[in-house]
Amino acid sequence: MPKRAFAVISQYQNKNISIPKRHTKDSAGYDLASAETVTINPGDIHLVPTGLKVYMPPGEVLLVIIRSSWAVKKRCVLANQVGVIDRDYVDNPDNEGHIFIPVENKGHEPVSITAGERIAQGIFVRFGITDNDTSDAERQGGFGSTTL
Repeated sequence: MPKRAFAVISQYQNKNISIPKRHTKDSAGYDLASAETVTINPGDIHLVPTGLKVYMPPGEVLLVIIRSSWAVKKRCVLANQVGVIDRDYVDNPDNEGHIFIPVENKGHEPVSITAGERIAQGIFVRFGITDNDTSDAERQGGFGSTTL
């Protein structure tokens, strides 16, 4: 298993999914693109598939944030404001750790997203835990599975 890497999930193998990359040497975010062409009607939320999963070392999380140009030009935001991809999400049995981007159309016109269009960015961030942390539960599923 790689220490920190994006990979294409099995369902999207042979579908020309690009591995995210940073576009400049000082960019923090890895651009995430839609794996499919979708249309989001005004007021609707759509889970946009990326066809990707991500591996990362212990103590890291991948934050998913809408690209600023998308928010301004297309009037779209992330429905959850900032997505959190936990390390133990990868390779889960429900969906293989497939990263979805929950996009909400805040505008008055339908928004089309073409396959391969960059819509969000993923940023790897280190995190800490408290000295008296006792969490030892294992992930039980895929997207949204840690809500109680």
